[in-house]
Formats: sequence, C-alpha cells, structure tokens
Amino acid sequence: MATADRFIRTLARWLALTGGLVLVALIVITTASIVGRLLNSIGYSQWISDWLPILIAPLQWFRPITGDFELVEAGIAFAIMAFIPWCQISRGHAKVEVLTGLLPSSSNRWLAFLWEAVFCATYILIAWRLVVGTGDKMRYNETSFMLQFPVWWGYAAVTGAALLACWVALWSLFLHGREALGYEPLSKTVSRTA
Repeated sequence: MATADRFIRTLARWLALTGGLVLVALIVITTASIVGRLLNSIGYSQWISDWLPILIAPLQWFRPITGDFELVEAGIAFAIMAFIPWCQISRGHAKVEVLTGLLPSSSNRWLAFLWEAVFCATYILIAWRLVVGTGDKMRYNETSFMLQFPVWWGYAAVTGAALLACWVALWSLFLHGREALGYEPLSKTVSRTA
C-alpha cells in the first residue's frame, strides 16, 4: 500500500510541475504579446513619425502573438486542473476551522472523510462532463478562431488531468477512511488530520 501511495503522490507531483511549466509558458506568451502590441502601437503613433522617423519600421515590425488569448484559455484550464491532484493528496485545500477545534479528534477524522467524499464526487462529476465535452468537440471538429487548432486538444489535456484528479481523490478518500477507522496514516511526510 505504501508503494501505491508513493506512486500516486509522484504522479500528482509531476502533473503539478507540468502545470507550473505551462503556467510559466503562458506568462511568457502573454508578456511577449503585450510588449509586441505596445511597441507596434508606438511605431504607428504620430509623435514617432514626427520626432524619430527612423524607428517607425523597427517598431512596426513587432506584433502581438496571434491567438495568444486562445493559448492562454486552453493552457490555464490545464494548469488549474494539473494543480488539483497535488493539492488534494497533500491536503492543501483551504480549511476553515472555527468549530472543529472543539470536536474530538475522531469526529474531525470523520468530518475530513466526509469532505473527501464531497471532493471525490465533485471531481468525478467534472471529469465525466469533460469526457463528454471532449467527445463533442472531437465529433464536431470545432477549431479555435485565430489559430484554427482543434479545441478538443485543450479539452483532452484538461480531461487527462481531471481523470488523475479523480484517481487521487479516490485514493485520498481511501486514506481518510482508514484514518477515520483508527488506522495509522500511510505517509508521515504530509500533515494529517489529528
């Protein structure tokens, strides 16, 4: 069981790192597009033609990245979904502990199990709808407006991450169930509910 736990944690960690790399790439794309749009606008401005006509051609050469918003739209959805499995397995979701501190630890473990069940059901619902949506986008050959890439590519990436999120949520539900029943946590590296 400890091997399965390590394997699932490793998959979740690598997916989160991949999501982070995609996020960095999106930041670079957005920044380059904004700078290109700014420099191009300056190249067409009246004061450049009046004061520095030698800069007109070089500045007008710059352009925003075509379809940058389409790339950001597809990439950010993947990045968000890629972080969810790691957040789930490392118990990184936000918690509001107003009254739970007054409850006995066994009640807190059962409450944690209940919330894991809610998360698990939610991830399964999201993954199901993404699978259906990916199939629809493939069937109708929908493409993006500017880049004309198939929209289902982005859906497929998000669906893969969502399916891993379901797997992690089921594993996390199992771990919380064990702890609610009084068994020791499998991993001491992640803080567990007392």
